[in-house]
Amino acid sequence: MRRPLVAGNWKMHGTRAENTRLVEALIEASDEAPCDVVVCPPHVYLWEVGRQIKDAPIGLGAQTVCAEAQGAFTGEVSAAMLKDVGCQFAIVGHSERRLLYREDDTLVARKFVAAHAVGLTPILCVGETLEERERGVTEEVVGRQLDAVLAVAGATAFARALVAYEPVWAIGTGKNATPDQAQAVHAFIRARIAARDATIADGLRLLYGGSVKAANAAELFDQPDVDGGLVGGASLKADEFVRICAAAA
Repeated sequence: MRRPLVAGNWKMHGTRAENTRLVEALIEASDEAPCDVVVCPPHVYLWEVGRQIKDAPIGLGAQTVCAEAQGAFTGEVSAAMLKDVGCQFAIVGHSERRLLYREDDTLVARKFVAAHAVGLTPILCVGETLEERERGVTEEVVGRQLDAVLAVAGATAFARALVAYEPVWAIGTGKNATPDQAQAVHAFIRARIAARDATIADGLRLLYGGSVKAANAAELFDQPDVDGGLVGGASLKADEFVRICAAAA
């Protein structure tokens, strides 16, 4: 049985005071959460949030990671640095990184490997745009994104990884894939990994990301191949995020 996981991606939001209040509320609810919980604050808050949750059953994740181990890469943060400040997870290939910062499949795959190499659990994001969905090439796009990572990391790397399907057309738009749409792509992802290693595919946790809210979480998480969520804006509201976590039951 795959234990559900819900990760909150705070994106570029929050202040020290706001973070403290949010994390306090999550800690209070965490003992009763029926799932693993991860928070991904902006880099500048990682150390402080990490200290706040150090005795709580809440994981700490970064929103991105540099593909390089070290060197003259001003503004970047290496996987080893993230590990050093207490991270256990790192998001790679988020749609906003792919679209706004032109991170291609090759770079995303290198970031996956860099995170994995130091013991971080990569949260690999894959997904299609609205135009790609309307053209009927969702599986082609998602398959290409997965294959880029499989080519350099192999299927065995997914024994310590998560995959988040985030339809780009549903992120921050208020729209979301129907449960059937989400399940279809999640099943495709699992089958793609299973073609390399069925055992790893069976244990792989697949998250849905795309306007997840308390109102739709239970129906989404009820799908057989949806093992939790990568939550954006709703993770900034403690009550809403706690209700999403409760939906994992």
